Amino acid sequence: MTRSSSRLVMKFGGTSMADLERIRRAARIVAAEARSGRQVAVVVSAMAGKTNELVAWTDGAGAPAAAIPLSDDEYDVVVASGEQVTAGLLALTLRNMGLRARSMMGWQVPIVTDDVHGKARIEDIPGDALGAAVDGGEIVVIPGFQGVTREGRITTLGRGGSDTSAVAVAAALSCPCDIYTDVDGVDTTDPRIEGKARRLARISYEEMLEMASLGAKVLQTRSVELAMARQVPVRVLSSFVEPDENGNLPAVAGTLICDEEEIVEKRIVSGVTMSRDEARITLLGLSDRTDAPADVFTRLAEAGVNVDMIVQSQARTEGAVNLTFTTGRRDARRAADLMREAQVELGFEQLRVDEDVAKVSVVGVGMRSHAGVAQTMFRALADKGIKFQAISTSEIKISVLIDAAYAELAVRALHGAYGLEAV
Repeated sequence: MTRSSSRLVMKFGGTSMADLERIRRAARIVAAEARSGRQVAVVVSAMAGKTNELVAWTDGAGAPAAAIPLSDDEYDVVVASGEQVTAGLLALTLRNMGLRARSMMGWQVPIVTDDVHGKARIEDIPGDALGAAVDGGEIVVIPGFQGVTREGRITTLGRGGSDTSAVAVAAALSCPCDIYTDVDGVDTTDPRIEGKARRLARISYEEMLEMASLGAKVLQTRSVELAMARQVPVRVLSSFVEPDENGNLPAVAGTLICDEEEIVEKRIVSGVTMSRDEARITLLGLSDRTDAPADVFTRLAEAGVNVDMIVQSQARTEGAVNLTFTTGRRDARRAADLMREAQVELGFEQLRVDEDVAKVSVVGVGMRSHAGVAQTMFRALADKGIKFQAISTSEIKISVLIDAAYAELAVRALHGAYGLEAV
């Protein structure tokens, strides 16, 4: 896209909006950018923990009576209010500092979505009114996570949706997006697990997308998908910085998420991720007919259950196989119930569910052009006595399913095996 050299979208997450003092610090960061000559729009999350509280309130309203559908549209009205509060507070704080600022709710921008309440997708953001406001010198503060249907009903975008809101607004304004959070960028792995983790100066959209989907919690997956599709440059920065006495921000680079072609030196592996949100389901003694796996995964797909790793092996019973697949823990019970309900039709002998597993992955665009990546991974795991139960691969990642007890050991072993402490 054609980018504006002076416009900028800034996004502050829940920890950056956690209380009035942090909102004041965010305001000082925004003010520093505005006073440097940037035309700024800001997207904010709710205060940390507030969305969970609001969701609990909706639960407290009780379950619908028999034959009454869930009121997902009213659920959205409640849970979208957290971001409305922080948007108003940040705009008010900026005004009190002498800056021109105003809040614009999702319906005012408008951020137009489909009508799938609770997990809506953005369809359009007409950027004319918003662009005119920021170009006119106003700092526009927008609540993330929320939008509006074409019929005028409030929607929410699902957990982490404020990241998607920010990237979508940046796309509408044809400008970069700075994501301020509680970390100073994207690391080679979780520094709480491996103290030798290093911050990456740049990472490609594809690598970030894989890392986000595989357990890295820096950005929401849909936001990275949108940034890649619309070629929005995204920087991840720490919100725990302060402008100097002259109102200038310190020179902090953070991590730039960009097109692969903008990365001169491509690493073989850029990061190691871990996810404990995994469950392994095995159908023992499944009929060996050719359409049996298709029948299994059709039922799961129709129920909205996402499946990741799949392994089929020969069963002890002649004419039968064992089929193993993984899914997120939240989907595991539903998947298991679906399989039990269809046991006769599918023709399997026994079902097993194991939630004591973890997925460990290595990600890097350099895998496309380098041999031996898998060998290094499996040798590092073998040297630590770690057995893997399933494997999945793409052009730029290799994931293994292992016993959860060995997850952190595996992360440290792989981080060292690929020399990521030297990044």
